[in-house]
Amino acid sequence: MNSGNIREYDVLIIGSGPGGEKAAVQASKLGKTVAIIERNPYIGGAGLHTGTLPSKTLRETALFLSGLKARAVYGFQCAIGRDVTLGELIYRKTEVIRNQMSVIMDHFTRNGIDIVYGEASFEDKFTLIVKDKNSVSERLRAGVIIISTGTRPARPEGIPFDEDHVYDSDTILALNRLPERLTIIGAGVIGCEYASIFSCLGVKVTLIEKRPEMLGFADREVVESLKYWMRHTAIVLRLGEEVSCITVDDDGGVLTELKSGKHVKSDKVLYTMGRIGNVDALNVKELGVKVSDRGIIDVNDNYQTTLENVYAVGDVIGFPSLASTSREQGRRAVCHAISAGTEGNATGDNAVCTLPFDLPFGIYTIPEISMVGKTEEELTKAGVPYESGSALFQEVARGQITGDKHGMLKLLFNREDLKLLGVHIICEGASELIHIGQAVLAFQGTIEYFKDVVFNYPTLSDAYKQAAMNGINKL
Repeated sequence: MNSGNIREYDVLIIGSGPGGEKAAVQASKLGKTVAIIERNPYIGGAGLHTGTLPSKTLRETALFLSGLKARAVYGFQCAIGRDVTLGELIYRKTEVIRNQMSVIMDHFTRNGIDIVYGEASFEDKFTLIVKDKNSVSERLRAGVIIISTGTRPARPEGIPFDEDHVYDSDTILALNRLPERLTIIGAGVIGCEYASIFSCLGVKVTLIEKRPEMLGFADREVVESLKYWMRHTAIVLRLGEEVSCITVDDDGGVLTELKSGKHVKSDKVLYTMGRIGNVDALNVKELGVKVSDRGIIDVNDNYQTTLENVYAVGDVIGFPSLASTSREQGRRAVCHAISAGTEGNATGDNAVCTLPFDLPFGIYTIPEISMVGKTEEELTKAGVPYESGSALFQEVARGQITGDKHGMLKLLFNREDLKLLGVHIICEGASELIHIGQAVLAFQGTIEYFKDVVFNYPTLSDAYKQAAMNGINKL
């Protein structure tokens, strides 16, 4: 490394996942010089290559195949052989990944964003040292640095991870064939999604969670509905149970022992409890950035770390760890840095972006769960006088047509001024349907909007009107 050479930018971003991508484009749109540092030989982050996109591709395959099975009564049949590999089931992901990478590269090219491949570490709060695969280093400097390095699955000691029996969420899609029985440890978002997917593919799934409830941040009524559907598809739920030991038998089976004394025998185990922030090589702790034992970076409401010019966004700052929220966090971080004038040699301190409203959550279980705004538990704790209105899809014509007779849409609103406070949905397509409620919530609308508006008929959107009517009738 020639210490005399250094490349100057306004903004440096570590990581090219959803948060880093959006931050880079936003900074460029505001007239700043930008570079993204990516340690992998490809852009897009884990979500594009090992997480979100491959798992959602598998989900769509599972839905398609299970749909054909359901139509057997009409003369269609489909069977999945046990020797089929997950690679065969998600073969389309390669094409999708290639197309998405082309889109991202096009965004970077059109916006003049440089890509620097290599491992980054902080020399000081304004300077990064980037070492490429050949151990050749260079120094980059900027007034603002944004960390968007993501996370990786936790691999605690005592869990016998290998390539044949015990997997994490990064390695599970490398299964050589569909197992007959699968044990999933951890009923968070990842665990619940994979439990739904594998069960839909005909795998006998046991889902173990040490807490008494799963998806603790979601609406309880919606979660109860999901639990019903999981049991309906023969998923065995072991809630409030803690794993004491996992052993691989001589016959190749895996025995999971619980502290309650129960034993769960399966062909494979998927461990999904927790993720660790990718901060090991960054040298941020030495600079005074507050980082938890699990590598999660502490930030304020503006996504600033303890160093005012160093920001962090995406999975590396913890919950909710969703691609959608990571993208918005990246945009917000850049907007704050520019408007606050912390970008050093950059110009245009008056460039301010409007802060977003409530961000939606999408959980791709089968069926989907999506929500925006407050839950009943949060409103009760805050002492807000609220009421709820619900619509069951068995009462919605489109729900009858599509066979979604057990979906539900719930609206939470203030009893005094009727302002919408939260929307909670469980149904196939919930992550699309949620945006109607999100728009009304963003503009501080009331449920009277849903009462008076005309929706196409028959549509699932009509459930908003029925839920609003149900809520108003309770007043």
